[in-house]
Amino acid sequence: MKFKVLLAILLIASLTTPTAQAADKGWRYWGYFQAAPGSSIWKAAMTGPTVDIADGAVEGWSFVFGNDDIPSLAPRVIPSFEKICGKTKADKDTKRVGLVIDFGSSAWAPKGEKVRKTITTCVRTAKESQGIDVLGQVVKIRAAGSGLICGLNGYPAKECGVEIPTPAALKK
Repeated sequence: MKFKVLLAILLIASLTTPTAQAADKGWRYWGYFQAAPGSSIWKAAMTGPTVDIADGAVEGWSFVFGNDDIPSLAPRVIPSFEKICGKTKADKDTKRVGLVIDFGSSAWAPKGEKVRKTITTCVRTAKESQGIDVLGQVVKIRAAGSGLICGLNGYPAKECGVEIPTPAALKK
């Protein structure tokens, strides 16, 4: 629930920022995306990762920059359950979920930090597992008290959803 409140605050802040200023600054954070079973298109998750996931879904995390003029970028890997989990056999006691973690671009990486290699893996998990459980089976999670995901496997090392100037590589 705290994650939903933080998302709402970020959305309201972005909607109330004057347009000229919005293009100059934005937010750097972990974006959460999902692809339903059978889909090969990422959709921005409208809830936090404490939601149920179906067998055959693909979860995506991308370290992104976004503002009013520049939408957050989904992971660069196509969410193909067949390519990610095709060799993992189904069983009656667990579910299979594809997971993609894209550490973003050096254009908006925190100063002094190196962008990590994208992780693409199939996770076999308990039937009742939620998105956060799937993520936690693969990487170490650092979260704020609000529930906002701040770091995955130590990236970024310290910050959490900070406002930064729009990277030159993203300006039109």
